[in-house]
Amino acid sequence: MKRIAIFPGSFDPFTVGHASIVERGLPMFDEIVIGVGLNENKRALYSPEERVRAISELYADDPRVRVVAYDDLTIDLAHRENASFILRGLRSVKDFEYERDIANMNFRLGNVETVMLFTEPHYSSISSSVVRELIAFGKDVTDFLPQRKPKP
Repeated sequence: MKRIAIFPGSFDPFTVGHASIVERGLPMFDEIVIGVGLNENKRALYSPEERVRAISELYADDPRVRVVAYDDLTIDLAHRENASFILRGLRSVKDFEYERDIANMNFRLGNVETVMLFTEPHYSSISSSVVRELIAFGKDVTDFLPQRKPKP
């Protein structure tokens, strides 16, 4: 049986912290589906199509990673993609309580396990909202956004 994980988020933008979670999750799963969710409560900098395109370009050479947009519950996306796992990153204890509650609900609703990885310490202060604010003020965010790896 193929081990498929959903990695959900708004990813506006997709940061080096997000990329780190994907890279660290790949040895655990046969496939990771990055789910670009639409969150009406957040003011988006990039359209869902732009986010899907940008993330897809990062992983164009890795068939184990796919990127899809969705506008329903993450558990519904997991079922559509035949995923048995949801992959999440935790930056702090503040994230933990929220993520634990969502993980418990997803398991209750759909029998899908959540695997949580702690963010690497040097990425723990990086968030999409902070990067969006830096972009809004014209700051260089190159260090916070993943770059596509050149082919060997």
